[in-house]
Amino acid sequence: MTSAVCKPATLRLLSDLKSISHEPPEGCSASPATEDNLFVWTASIFGPNDTAWEGGIFSLRLTFGESYPEKPPRVRFTTEIFHPNVYADGTLCLDIIQDKWSPIHSVSTILTSVQSLLTDPNCASPANGEAATLYQSNKVEYNRRVRRLSARSVDY
Repeated sequence: MTSAVCKPATLRLLSDLKSISHEPPEGCSASPATEDNLFVWTASIFGPNDTAWEGGIFSLRLTFGESYPEKPPRVRFTTEIFHPNVYADGTLCLDIIQDKWSPIHSVSTILTSVQSLLTDPNCASPANGEAATLYQSNKVEYNRRVRRLSARSVDY
């Protein structure tokens, strides 16, 4: 075994990959983006049924550092998304990948949390002020915009 394989981050990522391959969370999938780099993953989240997100397929990129799982990965949507907790560049404002990070979290728990965030935004800490205001003041229009992007997301 090379020393790179023995690093805690590598071992943990291999464990996360095995876990998500054998028992993927419902509506989520993820794997390394390329065979030769375990530290950059692509993921997909399917919009939850019976929501404005239904039918959408939202792609993300997870970038892990050498200090994973002590430090969280960078998580960013690569699909266009309109959400109170997602910045214009796709970066998420989500407590479990920021100030509430714990090494107990895995790729599966991150994706499950992101999927949950889609339908339960935190408007008290908005990354997208327009989306947060619309979500709170005009849910019908907010849902219309989300449905339109959800429909377009399958074309990415």
